[in-house]
Amino acid sequence: MTPHNLTSEHPEDEDDLLAAEYVLGVLDLPERTAVEARLKADTAFADRVAGWEDRLSDLNGAFAPEPAPDLMPRIEARLFPQAARPANGLRSWWADLRLWSGVAVASVALVAYLALTPPKPELTATLNLDKGALQYAAVITSGRLTITRVAGEVPDAAHSHELWIIAGNDPPVSLGVIPAGGETISLPGAAAGAVLAVTLEPPGGSPTGKPTGPIVAKGALVKA
Repeated sequence: MTPHNLTSEHPEDEDDLLAAEYVLGVLDLPERTAVEARLKADTAFADRVAGWEDRLSDLNGAFAPEPAPDLMPRIEARLFPQAARPANGLRSWWADLRLWSGVAVASVALVAYLALTPPKPELTATLNLDKGALQYAAVITSGRLTITRVAGEVPDAAHSHELWIIAGNDPPVSLGVIPAGGETISLPGAAAGAVLAVTLEPPGGSPTGKPTGPIVAKGALVKA
């Protein structure tokens, strides 16, 4: 039973009791929360609380100071059970620094490895004819075709080398004129067994969209 709940003809006496109980810490949580909200708006009541704090301050001398418990290690152990911090904060800080430094170094090493290690080819083809000196090499990696002349001469000014792909019984599809230094183009969906062929065409390539000149090199795509 709390005295401030009793009916009284003198509300100021009830306020005085309530202030004393608040200072003594005997109120339950809802009552204490209500008092703390009232302190912000009722200066007269706040003065009563301050008065009781002053009157009861001498009682603190009867109690030895008790340091607050260090709950942080227990909280960290519950949140991060696999990486509980050591009691020494400095050692913990250095441990974290070493951990994150190691992670950073490993990340940089992985990025460097991926950047410096080219992806492996998926399909390759050697384009030539039995008795021809001309030869092209084709490599498909990550959906991109690189075609390079490895033997033979470039066509004269009146002709171009045009590259075609033939899948099964489908008609040839032009992949464009091959520059003298070779080129890399996007070619998703290519599969082993498809044939790459080079024809001799007018400058700029076939005017009809179909091969018009002789085949000067050809070869089938195979898995690398």
